[in-house]
Amino acid sequence: MSAQQQSGTPREKADAIMKPAENLTDHALINDPLTRDDDHRIELREGYAQVGDVKLHYVEAGDGPLIVLLHGFPEFWFGWRLQIKPLAEAGFRVVAPDMRGYNLSSKPEGIAPYTADQLAADVRGLIQERGAESGLLVGHDWGGTVAWATAMNHPEVVDRLAILNAAHPRRLQQGLRSPHQLRKSWYFFYFQLPGLPEHHVRADHWQFFQDFLGDARPAYAPEEIERYVEAWSQPGAAAAMINYYRAAVRPPKGAKTELRPISAPTLVIWGQRDSYLGPELAEPDRDDVPNLDRVERLPEASHWVHHDEHERVTQLLVDFFAPAHTTQRPQSSTP
Repeated sequence: MSAQQQSGTPREKADAIMKPAENLTDHALINDPLTRDDDHRIELREGYAQVGDVKLHYVEAGDGPLIVLLHGFPEFWFGWRLQIKPLAEAGFRVVAPDMRGYNLSSKPEGIAPYTADQLAADVRGLIQERGAESGLLVGHDWGGTVAWATAMNHPEVVDRLAILNAAHPRRLQQGLRSPHQLRKSWYFFYFQLPGLPEHHVRADHWQFFQDFLGDARPAYAPEEIERYVEAWSQPGAAAAMINYYRAAVRPPKGAKTELRPISAPTLVIWGQRDSYLGPELAEPDRDDVPNLDRVERLPEASHWVHHDEHERVTQLLVDFFAPAHTTQRPQSSTP
């Protein structure tokens, strides 16, 4: 698509361009008008990775050191649409999966499949299935929780770690002792009710889930919201997304919950206007994260920091991951 053929607002154009081809055997060429008006294109590849007993849908772009982008609740790979192309252009190979239970990935039934240790094992398996020994890991919200767990349980696959508005598990446990944070996290406990939340969230065109995105600035465009509604409407997705919270609050017997120090160099990026997590949760204990680089606080950003200040977040990631260009481990691009 040439610049002359593009029409609509930048957000509308980005939405249309970032939608992969329905036929997963095809490759889509994307041109991001948010950054340039020429005919430069980047290939957006789409596929499924078999990881244990689940299939993880992903999109992928670029070549170079591997970056894995883990979305949060209630998003899917599309939550990273404003980071994928610029990171690929900066010389990275970017993989953004739908985590298990979301959008087009497998949705195992029950609560036990959604423990943090199971989700972390998915990330390790995805990195290996994509032909890499290790990678650079980014997580937002629930994706951040899974990234913390991956760095604790599988340190050999995490070279560097970036966390966006996701408290370290110990810090979150401490925060939930505070009435202030408990009020912010009310939905953690609402989701423990059997059956009711699954019905509630579907009402009024998924308004319950839409409300979670409501404090983003700029607001999500209607076309973007429709992409989310399409993902939430996948069979089994609502129950699976809610089961993340059930597994977290009441871990099934046998789930690994031990906290271990994280050795990977770590950057925390935090939108200070987060409606769901207090700013005091941003900085992890140094004993838990001894190689913490810093906590970068963005005063005007909401919980959706990668949306609100996408250019700033992308640049922070590019700078933090720059050492990977000189220390890249061998990897192959698995078709």
